[in-house]
Amino acid sequence: MTEQQFLELVDHTLDAIEDAVDACGAQAEIDRSGQVLQLEFDDGTRIIVNGQAPMRELWIAARAGGFHFRRDGERWVDTRSGEDMWHCLSRCVSQQSGEAVVLGPAGG
Repeated sequence: MTEQQFLELVDHTLDAIEDAVDACGAQAEIDRSGQVLQLEFDDGTRIIVNGQAPMRELWIAARAGGFHFRRDGERWVDTRSGEDMWHCLSRCVSQQSGEAVVLGPAGG
């Protein structure tokens, strides 16, 4: 994957995350600047999702820890645990929002 293809994939993924968080009703303020998406919750905690082009990874920083994901086919997969990015993000948003949240891309 070229760097340009990776950057386009990250943009698409961040768009999908924004849409999923909006649709689930979690109380989070969403701020996006380029390849960085920040979710801020009522208690002041944040989740930051950003692309790391040199490593071709998507990173999530949350209260639960830092997670690095690489693309595997159609999914982003945690480089350590093998966990799907959507599952990890759902868990982190649920923990920080205090609401049970299940996130996923639109239509799937």
